[in-house]
Amino acid sequence: MINYFLNQTKPFTPKSIALAFVWLVHLSGIIGITLGYQEWFISKTNFNLILLCILSVVFFPVDNLKILLGLFLMFSIGFFSEWLGVNYGLIFGDYHYGENLGIKIGGVPLLIGMNWALLTILTGAIAQKVLKNKYAKIFSGTLLMLVLDIFLENSAPNFDFWYWHIGHPPLQNYIGWFTIALILQFIYHKLRIKGDSTFSLHLYAAQLIFFVYFYGFYHL
Repeated sequence: MINYFLNQTKPFTPKSIALAFVWLVHLSGIIGITLGYQEWFISKTNFNLILLCILSVVFFPVDNLKILLGLFLMFSIGFFSEWLGVNYGLIFGDYHYGENLGIKIGGVPLLIGMNWALLTILTGAIAQKVLKNKYAKIFSGTLLMLVLDIFLENSAPNFDFWYWHIGHPPLQNYIGWFTIALILQFIYHKLRIKGDSTFSLHLYAAQLIFFVYFYGFYHL
């Protein structure tokens, strides 16, 4: 199955160049931060995330009104759940965002809403390609989102993403993440959105490798 995904992209096409950029961003970040240039690389997070979102819009692709409305709904649910968390400690627990993710509304960076929508379509497309049963797709996509969050949470303070008031992510956060991810995956598959599974796998894998590496770098 992995070989299938890897063999779907011919060299020197716009898509292959985009995938090369995806890996370049993540691998150069790993190398640069490891060598001691964390401040420079982390300061580019906002810009890099915007570029990756643009690439996802182009190569997923977001090419019809149904996908666009679906993304807006995913963005809204993800953003509102974060707003409840930041301002009232609901769903995820007590935390606040740092300054590295750009413009905030109500204490929540707009990029966080975009990230919820982006991660949903990436994991949804991967599950869609591998599985046939609708409920298996929804559950698997949800688990993929949760796995990435587990490693992301433990590196977030080092990157000035967000900070937990108790010093570490509580169990409530993971339950909340699973719940919101489940809702978003249900929406994705209910709308029968289809996207490029190869692009989705590469971007998801690059992000997972990045945060798994830094989970070990900062905590082991």
